Amino acid sequence: MIPIFLGALLGLTTPQDPPAEPANLAIAATPSTSYVSGHETLEAVNDGLLPTRSSDNSQGAYGNWPRRGTQWLQYEWALPVHVDRVEVYWYIDGRGLHAPAGARLLAWDGAQWVEVRAEGELAFEADTFNALDFEPLTTTRLRLEIDGDGEFSTGVIEWRVLDAGGSPEFPPLVFAGPDRLVVEGGRTWLHGRVRGTGRSGVEEGTTWSKAAGPGEVTFADRAALDTTATFSRPGRYELRLEARAGELSSGDTLAVQVRPAQPIVALDPVPTGPYRLDSTFWEPRIRSLIVNWIPHCIAKCDEPDLAQGGVNNLLQAGAKLAGKPHGRHIGYPFSNAWVLNTIEAMCLSQRVDAKGNEKVLAAQAAMRDKLEEWIPILLAAQEPDGYFQTRFTLGNERDGERVPKRWSAAYRTEHEGYVAGYFLEAAIAHYRSTGGEDRRLYDAAQRLADCWDAHIGPPPKQAWYDGHQGMEIALFRFARLVDEVEGAGAGQRYAAVGKFLLDCRGTVAEGPEAHYGLGSEYHQSHLPVTQQYTAVGHAVRAVYTYAPMAEVVRWTEDVDYRSATHSLWDNLVHRKYYVTGGVGSGESAEGFGGDYSLPNNAYCESCSGAGMIFFQHRMNLAFGEGSYADLLEETLYNAVLSDIDLEGRNFTYTNALDTSQGRYDWHGCPCCVGNIPRTLLSLPTWTYATGDGSLYVNLYVGGRTTVAGVELVQETEYPWGDTVVLTVNPEQPERFALHLRLPQRSVSEIYDSSPEADGLIALRVNGKPHTTDAQNSYAVIDREWRPGDRVELRLPLAVQRVHAIEAVEADRGRVALRYGPLVFNIEEVDQDVDSLLAPDAELKAEWLPDLLGGVIAIRGEFRDGSPLLAIPNYARNNRGGRSIVWIREE
Repeated sequence: MIPIFLGALLGLTTPQDPPAEPANLAIAATPSTSYVSGHETLEAVNDGLLPTRSSDNSQGAYGNWPRRGTQWLQYEWALPVHVDRVEVYWYIDGRGLHAPAGARLLAWDGAQWVEVRAEGELAFEADTFNALDFEPLTTTRLRLEIDGDGEFSTGVIEWRVLDAGGSPEFPPLVFAGPDRLVVEGGRTWLHGRVRGTGRSGVEEGTTWSKAAGPGEVTFADRAALDTTATFSRPGRYELRLEARAGELSSGDTLAVQVRPAQPIVALDPVPTGPYRLDSTFWEPRIRSLIVNWIPHCIAKCDEPDLAQGGVNNLLQAGAKLAGKPHGRHIGYPFSNAWVLNTIEAMCLSQRVDAKGNEKVLAAQAAMRDKLEEWIPILLAAQEPDGYFQTRFTLGNERDGERVPKRWSAAYRTEHEGYVAGYFLEAAIAHYRSTGGEDRRLYDAAQRLADCWDAHIGPPPKQAWYDGHQGMEIALFRFARLVDEVEGAGAGQRYAAVGKFLLDCRGTVAEGPEAHYGLGSEYHQSHLPVTQQYTAVGHAVRAVYTYAPMAEVVRWTEDVDYRSATHSLWDNLVHRKYYVTGGVGSGESAEGFGGDYSLPNNAYCESCSGAGMIFFQHRMNLAFGEGSYADLLEETLYNAVLSDIDLEGRNFTYTNALDTSQGRYDWHGCPCCVGNIPRTLLSLPTWTYATGDGSLYVNLYVGGRTTVAGVELVQETEYPWGDTVVLTVNPEQPERFALHLRLPQRSVSEIYDSSPEADGLIALRVNGKPHTTDAQNSYAVIDREWRPGDRVELRLPLAVQRVHAIEAVEADRGRVALRYGPLVFNIEEVDQDVDSLLAPDAELKAEWLPDLLGGVIAIRGEFRDGSPLLAIPNYARNNRGGRSIVWIREE
């Protein structure tokens, strides 16, 4: 053995008399790494939490998948520590992460890394801490080098570093919690955390106090880490958590913005009824979905050996339920989802006026035939009590013939509610597409909802939540339809189940929960939803939670739901939102990073864009505020519409703002393939809303549809053109207030757009100038409307430069371009995308009919005199090569 006495090298004496129970000094260290996977978190390695097994990442874990070879983890202390033992609990998931092939411990001697010699070697046993003892050394940094085993990556759940005696005392690490928003009259839940090295403990305890703010703060228990606070008046407050350990103390603060309660308006959504598109912008996009994309999805789902699972799973489940020979479930547990989404998209496609187009007519007819083929198959796969999920009917390769237990902790991640929710939404679309004449799916959906209602709820029913949300928002939608079909109030029990599922998150403790993830930020179950204030975890699951939370606000006006929903919206939009309207940086598992962490190699999953539309739409319905519709428009035009290529033949699962990745016709996880068209084909729902004596116009789309008995005809080339002519045709003269959205281009505080292009340029009613005060970002015209009344709007359209605030490191020194609702890209097929654009360079919008099916492009010159050509983000990656949103600016 060759001990290294780094204490001597650093001029320090060797401490004596190590403690009987050595402190874990890792807790006081700052970790760093060569690479951490987007699915894992570096901070997990020294959080002091004890894992239950090597596959347990429920409390966080470090991993470096998909990197191979040698990676490293490192600790650094503010003061030199004296240590003689490390303990490593390896993260081994049996898939991409395996036990290492080798590992070495290195210490910093003040000038270089030196390998720490020990008599033994660090072992790689699973489900235990692996210890390495060595002669005491003093250092400020330790590094763990880890060699991957062949094709696999490595991971660590916890890495302890034990005190050899005489290391300095470190003050406790205090975490007050995230900044948040609370509605006046509500309370905010505080969940402080204190970590110490275990040397002195937190002897003097902890104390909450008001550090700043305009009014009084009342704490339920100022000495408790977990407590609540209420505020006497609106304004910005700072709350401080202080902790003491021996003679040392430290603290942390969080900010609370207390806002007056925003009135609940409770608008009604507009179902997607028959509609005609006369927009040169939208008509080609919708036509390509109907003629190409949906038929492609149908064909893929029909493949009998589709690896990801398709209609074959329904056939096998139907065979089993009929007592016939059958196979096992194939593919993901949620594989029913893309079949159901495709059914919904087929139904929605029937609402589009083909305008005599033979290809559209033929595609719609083929879809009707396919629905007649698939619906009996789907119904046969539903269990007699209404339950539906073929994974649970059939079992799979892992389970053999053993059928999983429904609604159990052991199978929480198997997407029972996710699939069931899509069943309800497919049934809603089918019922409406047939004008209520075909009740087959409606009745089946009601049996399914009744099955959940019979089992999920307060005692004696079962408390439960799904690892992937989906049932919650569907139950609220289905409740509305049942109210409509069977009478007011008939569907409210289904909405109650939806709220109960939300209320269970972060509260259920049954079964082997420590292993299966109670308290996981990944699926937003770490706290009750009313105590969640920041967007964390998987981005799709997050927005699929926040949308039904907004439904609860609209339904109950619960102040705690209001505070949490507003706070989540605020954090998402003002700290974690991409300029394209996408969400999910990919720094956590398909999810969010920290505040203002918006790297341009973004994940921005297509389904999260759809979920953002669902969330913003519900916020608009709850509060009648135009800013929510502004964000919906931004996401629709730049995130969701960009998911599919112009021909409707290929899509993209992720949507980075700097990418060379091409599109593809399928994906290993094809969850987005049906979600995209069902979202885009719901265009009338996003365009209009109704309220008590009011009709809201949220989007400007050329075409016609009927809303609440009033035919609405929009004549516009928006977003290419700035003029909208809206003809209002009630069946007979009728008085109501028409709310016309006044666009705002910079709702998110992250971004500033110049020159300003908000609001209206002009407004006329029946040819005469009309003035009106803006209400909640709408121009309101309250009058008796007669058939043929015309409203003319001119909207400001200009080339805008968009800059991110300084906190967004990825976009410093860069500029994005916008025209109306459209964000633009530059592509290397047209120019050197790393060129520099001068801040005063002249930029002009120009219609190019022969480019990408006809687009407004932005032309200008780079600093070196070479031409700049920017195209709308939705049209990116149709020609190959690299495409970027944020352009280098001098």
